[in-house]
Amino acid sequence: MDEAYVERVLALVESIPRGRVLTYGAVAEHLAAGYGPRYVGRIMSQYGHAVCWWRVIRADGTMAPPLMIEAQQHWHEEDTPVRRGRVDLARALWPVDETPAP
Repeated sequence: MDEAYVERVLALVESIPRGRVLTYGAVAEHLAAGYGPRYVGRIMSQYGHAVCWWRVIRADGTMAPPLMIEAQQHWHEEDTPVRRGRVDLARALWPVDETPAP
């Protein structure tokens, strides 16, 4: 695994403000290192416990089923816009393009 990329992913995740989210694809696209959303997901599954993992979600506004209940609790605590049990991406997606890549 590319350790430098792992650090960049984790730094970006840590910079996501409370109540906002990014998709795995948005993280990969913003970091522009040639890796895709699945690689970001793999990084989050292996190293994400140390960061605010609930702020990185699937493109449909959900989280992997084993994490969904805990993620929903975090979303509620952070006032993340949720609609029908999913993050409302239209309101919660963080405009990461306005932020320099780590």
